[in-house]
Amino acid sequence: MFELKSLGPDSIGAALQKVERYRLLNEPAEAESICLDVLRVDPGNQQALVMLLLALTDQFDRGSAAGVHQAREILPALTSGYERAYYAGIICERRAKALVHQAMPGSASVAYESLREAMMHYERAETMHPPHDDSAVLRWNTCARLLMKSQHLSPHSEERLDLPLE
Repeated sequence: MFELKSLGPDSIGAALQKVERYRLLNEPAEAESICLDVLRVDPGNQQALVMLLLALTDQFDRGSAAGVHQAREILPALTSGYERAYYAGIICERRAKALVHQAMPGSASVAYESLREAMMHYERAETMHPPHDDSAVLRWNTCARLLMKSQHLSPHSEERLDLPLE
């Protein structure tokens, strides 16, 4: 096994800039790794926690079911009630979008429910938003538009689906 090397405390700012770059390059695993290095040195670093959460959600469409749980575990460490609500919405929204792309049987209704849950989190965040920041409104509208234009996304039906055995 390897012993991880420690990041110098004076390198945190530059490391977080690298996280942004790796996320923009669609390399979320690298971004996740850097966030973990920052958090080993500064466990309460809010920027690193948010970036870690986002790097995990970036991986939802890659089939990482554990990532949803890992992302949700970060929420209590966020000190802002607004950010806890807002990023809970981000987790639900990105999970829904990953489910839509996977197109598995039953995923449309789960995606619908996840989008509705995201919208509830965004509504809660909207009540606490910082001045001049309507991010929660923008995200809520995105979810609403996705639901309005995607007719296949609907609540779970109680109808029984009979699949052929062969």
